[in-house]
Amino acid sequence: MYTHDFYEQMGLLNILRPTIICKATDHIAEQINLVNKLINKGFAYETPEAVYFDIGKFPRYDELFGLHRIDKKVAVREEVHTGEHKKSPYDFALWFKSVGRFSDHEMVWDSPFGKGFPGWHIECSAMAMKYLGETFDIHTGGEDHLTIHHPNEIAQSEAATSKEFAKYWMHCQFLTVDGQKMSKSIGNVYQVRDVIEKGFSPMALRYLYMTAHYRTPLNFTWSSLAAAQSAYEKLAKLVLDSRSQMAERRSQLSKEKQKKLEEMKGRFWMAINDDLNFPKGLGVLWEIMKSNIPDYDKADFLLDVDVVLGLNLANVRMEKVPEEVLEMMEQRQKLRQVGKFVEADNLRQQIEKLGYKVNDLPI
Repeated sequence: MYTHDFYEQMGLLNILRPTIICKATDHIAEQINLVNKLINKGFAYETPEAVYFDIGKFPRYDELFGLHRIDKKVAVREEVHTGEHKKSPYDFALWFKSVGRFSDHEMVWDSPFGKGFPGWHIECSAMAMKYLGETFDIHTGGEDHLTIHHPNEIAQSEAATSKEFAKYWMHCQFLTVDGQKMSKSIGNVYQVRDVIEKGFSPMALRYLYMTAHYRTPLNFTWSSLAAAQSAYEKLAKLVLDSRSQMAERRSQLSKEKQKKLEEMKGRFWMAINDDLNFPKGLGVLWEIMKSNIPDYDKADFLLDVDVVLGLNLANVRMEKVPEEVLEMMEQRQKLRQVGKFVEADNLRQQIEKLGYKVNDLPI
């Protein structure tokens, strides 16, 4: 259910699926082999309850991502910190054995170290190296992985291969809602379908995400989404209105305008290539939109850069709302303004029977 839901919402946001989608439970053999390798190279040791990575054997561990071991102390759970047979409280588990508190764990596999299950970190290294090689270019993740998970990935991977694990690390900040962390108890957890039900386009949400750099926090509000929807609709309308002109002719820009356009295009791509600086890129984009360059050249530029914006502008369609529906909407709005909500709701039902969804804003 969760997998299907995740892919569905990715599709609504026009996010391309990865070429390879792999599951940790399908790669137990690779994880066992990696743990074996670390034991044989002296970087791991076995205890009655688990196999642990010995961080004392990996001198760089304390300095990964500029953090010191004392900073990691807050992220160590009490039962992990006080492991009876651990050499250090910061040694992390590569394999948990089905004993003690883990004796009733639902998913277990046979291994040379006894029946049990892999630790959280080892699965990522095993799968990444299987499909991307022992060294690959870019590793992403949330900022919460900076202190524990990613240092552990680096340590176990580089200890096993003696090679650099990943060349570039991209850590994203979290999304907040109305200035607060998303939480079911607060009731501020939203999904893409909630955005659609309120009358917004998923592309407006995608646009909103690009207004903040991935390394900085983004605060979601319905008003900020409304502003993003307005911006998206302006871009979509320009493409729609210019489509026939783009098909019929190409503008003959003056040398001055051509130079101006090329300079701004260069600035857009320079921003995107600078650590995916989409906010700066969008700023340049709106410079072009507000310039005196012909609309069909602006539209042509939008379609070119949409290869990275992903707003699906080439396929946008505008449906003309029938006059009958517009008149009913106007009449309904007048009824609401004078407090005749029952009559207004009857009109809403008639409108929705015609296939149009009504979303009300506060009067």
